[in-house]
Amino acid sequence: MRVVDMHCDTVSRIYGDRLSGKVEGLRERAGHVDLMRLGESGCLVQNFALFVNMGKVEDPWERVLRLWGLYEEEMRQNQDLVAPVYEYGDIEKNEKMGKISSLLTVEEGGVCRGDLDKLRLLYEKGVRMLTLTWNYPNELGFPNLDSEKGKIVRQTPALVNDYLNTPDTVRGLTETGRRFVEEMEQLGMIPDVSHLSDAGFYDVLACTKKPFVASHSNARAVCPCVRNMSDDMIRRLAERGGCMGLNFCSDFLVQLPPGEHNPGTIDDIVKHAKHIVNVGGIEVLGLGSDFDGIETHEELVDVLGMEKLYDRLLKAGFTSSQVDMIFAENVLRVYRECLG
Repeated sequence: MRVVDMHCDTVSRIYGDRLSGKVEGLRERAGHVDLMRLGESGCLVQNFALFVNMGKVEDPWERVLRLWGLYEEEMRQNQDLVAPVYEYGDIEKNEKMGKISSLLTVEEGGVCRGDLDKLRLLYEKGVRMLTLTWNYPNELGFPNLDSEKGKIVRQTPALVNDYLNTPDTVRGLTETGRRFVEEMEQLGMIPDVSHLSDAGFYDVLACTKKPFVASHSNARAVCPCVRNMSDDMIRRLAERGGCMGLNFCSDFLVQLPPGEHNPGTIDDIVKHAKHIVNVGGIEVLGLGSDFDGIETHEELVDVLGMEKLYDRLLKAGFTSSQVDMIFAENVLRVYRECLG
């Protein structure tokens, strides 16, 4: 079993823990992901996101550089176990050396403040995927869920479902956002449309030629939250040759009434996998756990649970070759085409 996971927030979680006085590193730690468990779980490639919450930092650019510094430190200290990915060939080289491949991403395009030079600098520092928005509007575009609006809505429970389930089909990429996406495609940096508005998804589709990804998004027809993808979006992404990663977050798997405990089950993940494959074909589906960015899933408590998911997909009727495609091969195809 080989595992390629398009999204975890482990680096940002370690950084936050250190700010609060808890000293942990990537090699071995509490939480969902560390290098020792990644190796045990059969991880081939782990994407590590530098996540910046624009609503909680004064200078997002400074924060992303600090996160990058932590990431670089961890790569140096653990080079016996892990090595970075700058181009597709690095994955093959690292595998031959028995090392985990680490692909660096940024979750929140707003860190660049609309400056293409900052985007290019992120590329030079090894970033190979950029989530265009998180949950705030930025210079590039608009999200489907706006955290500032959400704070207000959550004070009125009757409005919560409307907030969670109504996509933004009007506000998409800005002109700056279009220029960013075009530049990313030329550089070899993969656009990530998770969190982006529906209108933004179709704008990315219109101004790109290569595959792109929704690194950690599920199927809206199974769970109506707008963080998930509509059937038409799934089909369009598949037609482009892109991938979407199954997100293990319970609230993106099944929607329960506000305040009700949502434990999350592997069966819920399987339902999304079946629907996505039925709509877009087997080649569109990958993994995007969102580990260390979500509450602990009661059945997939950390990366060591991947084997349980693999086995459950087999029991649900997927062939071993199909599960291998979901677990690694589909995303590797995208990386081969986009990273050079």
